[in-house]
Amino acid sequence: MIPIDRITVVNPRLRNKKVFKGIVENIAEVGLKRPITVTSRHGDDGPLYDLVCGQGRLEAFRQLGQAEVPALIVTADQEDCFVASLVENCARRQHQAVDLLQDILGMRGRGYSDNEIAAMTGLSANYVYIVGRLLERGERRLVAAVEAGYLPISVALEICEADDQGVQAALHKAYEDNLLRGRALIAARRLVEVRKRSGKAAKLNRLVGKDAATTPEGLVKAFQEDTERKRMMIRKTEATRNRLVFIVEALSQLSNDESFVALLEDEGLATIPTSLADRIQKVRISAQ
Repeated sequence: MIPIDRITVVNPRLRNKKVFKGIVENIAEVGLKRPITVTSRHGDDGPLYDLVCGQGRLEAFRQLGQAEVPALIVTADQEDCFVASLVENCARRQHQAVDLLQDILGMRGRGYSDNEIAAMTGLSANYVYIVGRLLERGERRLVAAVEAGYLPISVALEICEADDQGVQAALHKAYEDNLLRGRALIAARRLVEVRKRSGKAAKLNRLVGKDAATTPEGLVKAFQEDTERKRMMIRKTEATRNRLVFIVEALSQLSNDESFVALLEDEGLATIPTSLADRIQKVRISAQ
């Protein structure tokens, strides 16, 4: 048992409030099943401890008003503690994008190569490289989409490296390769639109959490975003309609020019799509 106020968290990370509440309730009901892990160092007024793993359990004990916590004390320097904490976070079975941001970039910043990070975390070197690349380019929305499971990481990298036209080509190729289909394709297209309109950055958590708390502010924001999206669709529809009206009017007038029609016939371009011909005919009828 060691004093909680003597413990330093060397690699603090944010937590889901609902998950943390569950940890607190579980410890309060059945106690601590697994002690935290720390390493000891000398302080001016006694031993101090650096946390290796168990931040959630430590914070739960602190919230429950406990002064001491069961701990396993290991021998390691501060660098080893930091790396061990990073590895534990990265190796979680359901790690989220916020963990990847804090931990993969944290390990990279301390000089570890992608292969070394992969070996310590159990992730593939390619996955580590691509996630690192996305985060370096500020592509937080893409990382969140990868972590949500509806955007393949290879497609995310292609989108990251491409311009607007290349993004559409990447989505089309992903569809042809059977990487994006159905709802996943719809979600990916929506993400691309949001990314283009609002930028690459986003909070690194779920884009839409199933268990996210619903607040009045959140509902208003969602309504405003949905309204703006529909307004944009209306503007695009009106622009397309205006272009079509212009084309119909222009072709209607040109089709009355005998010289122009003769030129088209000489070039083998005397026919036009049936739907367009019908529209031109309607314009002529209404003009009469």
